[in-house]
Amino acid sequence: MDFLTQTLSGFTAMSHWEYIAVALSMAYLLLAIKESLWCWPAAFFSTLIYTIMYWNGALLMESLLNFYYMYMAVFGWIVWRRGKAENLNITSWPINRHAVLISLTTVASIVIGYVMQNYTHADFAYLDSFTTCFAVVTTYLVAKKVLENWLYWIVIDAASMYLYYEKGYYPTLALFIFYTIMAAWGFKTWYEEYEQSQAKPLAQL
Repeated sequence: MDFLTQTLSGFTAMSHWEYIAVALSMAYLLLAIKESLWCWPAAFFSTLIYTIMYWNGALLMESLLNFYYMYMAVFGWIVWRRGKAENLNITSWPINRHAVLISLTTVASIVIGYVMQNYTHADFAYLDSFTTCFAVVTTYLVAKKVLENWLYWIVIDAASMYLYYEKGYYPTLALFIFYTIMAAWGFKTWYEEYEQSQAKPLAQL
């Protein structure tokens, strides 16, 4: 009951700009699942709002992360627009490539987490570093239309849910529950399309 009460109170306290950013973030997810090029403008303007909000709130690292997301929104737009002309399809990376990516990102997360733990007043330094580092990498995978990006997001969002629960950020927790469900749907949708694209060459033989 307390969770619901605090969640509703948190949503009520949100500003108009926060509502717009949340709506655009949801639009980005839905459009990305549908492989619509317009997911990137939605991502750009939602992260622009968050960048300004976090900067004004003195959350500098969060602001810088969202500034990176803005850059990736532009990058994603260029890649997908060019890919539309060149017929860019969903791809799947082999396990060994993901193993290397996960290993390198984990090492980076541990190093940054150590610095944050010992030289700042950060809470949950290692977990926060983990979600941030993997979010940076996974955003690139989305832009490249790598199928497994959705699996990364499921893990990242689940970890973020625990973080927000412990910090009492219940409205954000509720949003990330939604994001996790959408990521699972995104993987299912992209996987089905990937399987169809793989079956077409075989059918032509």
